[in-house]
Amino acid sequence: MSDKPDERDDLNFVMRARRDKLDALAAKGVSAFGYGYHRSHLAADALHLLGEAAEGPEVKVAGRLVAWRAHGKTIFAHLGDPSGRIQLYFKQDVLGPVFEVLQHFDLGDVVGVRGTLFRTRSGEVTVRVVEVDLLAKSLRPLPFGKEEIVDGRPVRHSAFTDGEMRSRQRYADLAVHPEVRAHFASRSAMTRAIRTFLDGRGYLEVETPVLQPLYGGALAKPFVTQHHALDMPLFLRIADELYLKRLVVGGFERVYEIGHDFRNEGIDRTHNPEFTMLEFYQAYADYVEMMDVVEALVGAAAIAVRAALSVVERPDEAAAFDALLEKGGFPRVEWAPALSRGVGVPDVLALDDVALRAAAVRKGIHGVEAMSRPKLLDELFQAHVESTIDRPTFVVDYPLELSPLAKPKRGNPALTERFELFAKGKELANAFSELNDPIDQRRRFEAQARLKAAGDEEASSVDEDYLRAMEYGMPPMGGVGIGLDRLFMYLTGTQHIRDAILFPTMRPE
Repeated sequence: MSDKPDERDDLNFVMRARRDKLDALAAKGVSAFGYGYHRSHLAADALHLLGEAAEGPEVKVAGRLVAWRAHGKTIFAHLGDPSGRIQLYFKQDVLGPVFEVLQHFDLGDVVGVRGTLFRTRSGEVTVRVVEVDLLAKSLRPLPFGKEEIVDGRPVRHSAFTDGEMRSRQRYADLAVHPEVRAHFASRSAMTRAIRTFLDGRGYLEVETPVLQPLYGGALAKPFVTQHHALDMPLFLRIADELYLKRLVVGGFERVYEIGHDFRNEGIDRTHNPEFTMLEFYQAYADYVEMMDVVEALVGAAAIAVRAALSVVERPDEAAAFDALLEKGGFPRVEWAPALSRGVGVPDVLALDDVALRAAAVRKGIHGVEAMSRPKLLDELFQAHVESTIDRPTFVVDYPLELSPLAKPKRGNPALTERFELFAKGKELANAFSELNDPIDQRRRFEAQARLKAAGDEEASSVDEDYLRAMEYGMPPMGGVGIGLDRLFMYLTGTQHIRDAILFPTMRPE
């Protein structure tokens, strides 16, 4: 007898029992992990085959066992697949010796079955199983809840309610919660609708570098890595902007990219270090024209999400978007007057840094002594204005010092032609009449570099290659960035960004 400890000693009672069943199956010559299965129908399709008849054709369905009720020589079970669930009926007289194998099955096992359809006395469409294949033995019990019928509708009482655990084990969350699968499927529907919208307007989808020798296009602290072969540091991109605009110089007049950006910042209800960003640029457009494009794009996304979730629940937020679009678009508010009203001064931009810090302290903003002037203005705006915006609203005409890549506003060079779309206190989109003057751009890059040298970790460096591209002649253009995680949060009423991302960034267990 071996002195080597059994790995089951570290398992709990339920998991040890499942390993024992695995051994019993092996002793009977039953493979517990299949290679494939050719099913004829999904559960939902099989349910419709029977129509009004009592007996129906033969089907082959495959999925996970989500319910199991043994009654002596018969067993009723439910099999779940991406389309829904269907009842299975196992009978000893039909299956013979195979029926004994079923005692080693568990909830969560993945099986394939063949049998004819019939309707039970209670009216439920069921598969009368004549053949069963075990495709994957579940060695860890899934946290299935209980389900009951209330007013003719299934009501599920979840056994998996810990939000953090559901985010960590998204595979288990999806396996036991069909509504979560529907939620994330609606996100895919939103992304498809956005692609269709942009493709239909002549935009070209492209891919730009994720690893970049210089980071830029936004104010954010980057992730840094080292490329050993080139012996140089590289940065995970914080935005797609500068490479997409290089493509406009090259002659692609309408381009877009949907990809992941990375910012080395805190994690909270609306921030994840890795997030999905849509950026698109259109030559010869300005920020006013791009506001119209954003309204139409967001409306298309809202319609797609609402349609995808119609069988579950119609989000109030999608309806709110529709109502606003029908009234002629989103309201527009000017940045400086809005913040001036919030701070309680005639012109917030006329305040010196000392007065701005005092205003920030009064509002309860921490760490103001280390903040640059642009950071102070941004924090004050978030506290006084951004956090108070509920319905979708464009905030327009930002100060020059907050917008190093936007053109000066016609008639007021202290401001820029920039807008951001806010809703429910969250930024959803950011857009400019893009700066195309390389001399002005160099001055702004150099101002950013000075801030960086003074300790501002979110400031950028001078990108000489981008300036060279601009010097060849950059057409005027409008550009937009939309955070798809936040847009999806708004459209579905999701309260935390981790519930909008399949695998959010989390501290190790």
